Amino acid sequence: MSDRYPTPQFRRTALAPGLLAAIVLFVGIPLIGTGGYLVIQYAVSILALILSVFAWQARQWWWLLGLVPIAVLFNPVWPLALDENGVIPALHYLSVLVFVGAAILVKVPNEEDRNRR
Repeated sequence: MSDRYPTPQFRRTALAPGLLAAIVLFVGIPLIGTGGYLVIQYAVSILALILSVFAWQARQWWWLLGLVPIAVLFNPVWPLALDENGVIPALHYLSVLVFVGAAILVKVPNEEDRNRR
């Protein structure tokens, strides 16, 4: 009976926060330059740091090269002065690619075996 549901070899811990960050970035494009954009900045920077932790746990450190700069660029505490018409929308689209790529490819090995007795 225990052979019906074998333990997967890995877990995709970054899938939910990565896809959520991509959705937040798409929703945030029309809010650029308004007061509601501050919420988008907080959400994106926090989710980038969460994904950085998951990439570190999965020993896939190369994702930090994309995720840490995203956390810095979208940081609302010390905002960077960037062009709202050209640079920020481009950063949104590039960040979506990084988040979706990390969400799909970051895999943490599953050490627990629920079929063991």
